[in-house]
Amino acid sequence: MTGSSSRGAAFLRALRGAGGRPRPGDRTRHLSSCGILATPQAPKRPPVAPARVLQPPARTFLNLAAPLLGGKRMEYAEARVLGYSMEQMYNVVANVESYQLFVPWCKSSKVLSYRKGLTRAELEVGFAPLVERYVSEISLTPQHQIRAVCNDSRIFSHLETLWRFSPGLPGQPDTCTLDFYVSFEFKSILHSHLANLFFDEVVKQMVTAFERWAEKMYGPQTDVHPQKCLQAARCM
Repeated sequence: MTGSSSRGAAFLRALRGAGGRPRPGDRTRHLSSCGILATPQAPKRPPVAPARVLQPPARTFLNLAAPLLGGKRMEYAEARVLGYSMEQMYNVVANVESYQLFVPWCKSSKVLSYRKGLTRAELEVGFAPLVERYVSEISLTPQHQIRAVCNDSRIFSHLETLWRFSPGLPGQPDTCTLDFYVSFEFKSILHSHLANLFFDEVVKQMVTAFERWAEKMYGPQTDVHPQKCLQAARCM
């Protein structure tokens, strides 16, 4: 799984820029499919063919099912500067059992086992008609990184989530930079098509959900207004 983890780290570095960091108040997002940043393109018009009368081809159930096998890997990354400390945001993300209370489309979450630095948790997520229960292996580096990987699922052929916590505004330990990355691939294109209808909204709500839960746990966050960011940046 090292290669997958390296890919997630590289994706986050590309999001933040070489040696850069997101500006406080910035909520930068990148969405890609198969590693290529999604950009709108004008649809191509098919060539007009001469009108012909054709017999409709006979198609068996297997013919119809064949195009539904295999999906595309999708990736998403987001970086935010938040008015909570690294420790506070780490604790919010590490508390897997509370996910069912606030994470979008998470119906159930429970820890199956725990040993130092590694947690096994069962999660049930989805939206009709897709509901999936799976076991996630979660590796934890206290106050710095949380990485969750699902290796055995009926719907997902790949699922990885990566959270990174780093210092926020200079001289303000009650702020942090939060990097979020998720990569997944469905086993069937049918599921991929259904998920595409909801994927953008789900991932866009993810970081906001954790931010709001942090507010419930720790109270209002420290002001990270862009003007304060500019003043802090000049002191660097």
